[in-house]
Amino acid sequence: MPWGLRDIVLKEGGPTMAIFAGKGGLGKTTCSAALAYAAAQNGRRVLCFSTDPQASLSDIFERDIFGKGEVEVVENLHVVEIDADAKINAYIKDVKARIKEMYKMDEIPAEIEAYIDSSVAEPAMYESATYDAMADYVSGGGYSLYVFDMPPFGHGVRMLTMAEVLTSWVEKLTEVRKMAQEYDEVARKLRGEKLGKEDEILRELSDIRDKLTTFTNIMRDSRKSAFFMVMTPEMMSVYDTERALEAFKAIGVTPAGIILNKIYPAEMADNPSPYIANKYRQQQSVLKVIREKFGDLVVAAIPMFPKEPKGLDGIKEVAKHLVDGVTTAW
Repeated sequence: MPWGLRDIVLKEGGPTMAIFAGKGGLGKTTCSAALAYAAAQNGRRVLCFSTDPQASLSDIFERDIFGKGEVEVVENLHVVEIDADAKINAYIKDVKARIKEMYKMDEIPAEIEAYIDSSVAEPAMYESATYDAMADYVSGGGYSLYVFDMPPFGHGVRMLTMAEVLTSWVEKLTEVRKMAQEYDEVARKLRGEKLGKEDEILRELSDIRDKLTTFTNIMRDSRKSAFFMVMTPEMMSVYDTERALEAFKAIGVTPAGIILNKIYPAEMADNPSPYIANKYRQQQSVLKVIREKFGDLVVAAIPMFPKEPKGLDGIKEVAKHLVDGVTTAW
């Protein structure tokens, strides 16, 4: 395996999408920001997209980004933190407007409106809104590299399976709508009426299906998309990563590599504090397990910094280890 992401992502003819997956708190957002920054410095036009409702990219870039669309933080680098709640509310509002228009209503019956409103609380709504936003940006083009900081649920695996579910759902709706359109045309002919104009809903469903299919195909193609698992040298992280790799394997996805984050510096071994020295020894034992279990899958190792890496200076420092493979003993 290559050491450092430059030869994986930034090489000539490399992938157009890089995705960082893993549980929360491991450094996915920091890795996303660092890769996006390095790619922009390398001349790529980059969009870095976070699905984290806690506005982590705003924190790392030290900019107010959340819910503001595409924000250019440096030349060639735009950052997006989606406000999923706002997107869901806008969708619900649009659904209500369509129902009123379709059935020529001034007001939607209270029980129907309550049912529509209750759908906002469905767990899948957040994921669907997030996935839809990701697909929108990719299908719209405009960038040579898309860097996604995946949500912690399901290590990002659920995002991949959701692609198939959403596509199948849209295809089924399209079939039903086509049948309804055919029956409507037959009825109009029998009544001697003019045929209706092109079905706007059918056309919209077709556009949604094409968008989702385009995005899914890119995510599934290892030449166009690179999945990276982010982990820390802790046994719980080892177990989680093992399960995630099995889940990815089950859906036919091979991660491009593992990013090992928060490695203690060697000077901790000689620290006079027995607590600090013991923490270092404990981590070394876990690193041994990681070598045995994951071997060459580890493509980058990032040290634990004296302070949390934030702002462009902090991001540059992380990028040295992540992208250029600066040697970190692990």
